[in-house]
Amino acid sequence: MSEPADDAGRAASAAGGTLGASADRVDSHLHLWQLASGQYSWLTPKHGLLHNTFTAGQAQKALFGAGVGQAILVQADDTAADTEAMLLAAAAHDWIVGVVGWLPLEDPAAAAAVLDSWAGQPALCGVRTLVHDDPRAEVLALPAVRESLALVAMAGLPFDVPDAFPRHLGQVAQLAGELPELTIVLDHLGKPPRAGTSGQMAAWERQFRAVAAHPNTVAKLSGLHCAGAEFSAPALGRVWDIALDAFGPQRLMFGGDWPVSLLGGSYQCTVDVMATLIDALSPAEAHAIWAATSHRTYGR
Repeated sequence: MSEPADDAGRAASAAGGTLGASADRVDSHLHLWQLASGQYSWLTPKHGLLHNTFTAGQAQKALFGAGVGQAILVQADDTAADTEAMLLAAAAHDWIVGVVGWLPLEDPAAAAAVLDSWAGQPALCGVRTLVHDDPRAEVLALPAVRESLALVAMAGLPFDVPDAFPRHLGQVAQLAGELPELTIVLDHLGKPPRAGTSGQMAAWERQFRAVAAHPNTVAKLSGLHCAGAEFSAPALGRVWDIALDAFGPQRLMFGGDWPVSLLGGSYQCTVDVMATLIDALSPAEAHAIWAATSHRTYGR
């Protein structure tokens, strides 16, 4: 269950404002988790500062301090409990405008039941599964998964794909072509290997552009911290140029990836680096990335 808003957050809500944070800036990729719940099996002490509880109150302070006024929560555990906790947080905090929850993709009957149960949840705006933790290279091509994703498309919900490169990025393009009615959100630009070899970067770019060629795809400028690679506007220049050329600003959206991004620096740092790139565009293009693409994709 989420923590209640802190005093500053309650004061902002009561005043109808966000302490200077702008509703024109939406973080499309934010996580919360309660370490004591026994969930998040992937999260171990080896993850350092991430092996802690991260609450809505903490997130609110970080976002508002950086001038970001709204956020979409994204699942961090393949459990119903994680989704339920996010929905509770969204009900308690008006700056949380949407929730991307978990769906059991390999069980179409269960997926249908979950989708039906979400019909009365106004905050639910998308689905995701931690496919990057699945050792099977062709998981997105499994017949049961495709059947469930067809149900997702019928429900009018987008499907987020995390950390797609190197195993799943090629499948994302195939999926987009075979299910054109499904909106696919490529988290973290498909996870470009910024610290990798030139061959790895070339493979990522080729597969990334193949995804972008399908009009039912969008991508998040999120999760671009990479061990062994500098996180700065100049260091991100290549992937930024490729993303902008492939998708255009109308199909790109900002995501802070808090608290995972804290491994590479503060939330303010993440926002500042991305702002250096985004705010060099025209006002309309910048608005698309900061807010409009997220609003259009998630309906929030």
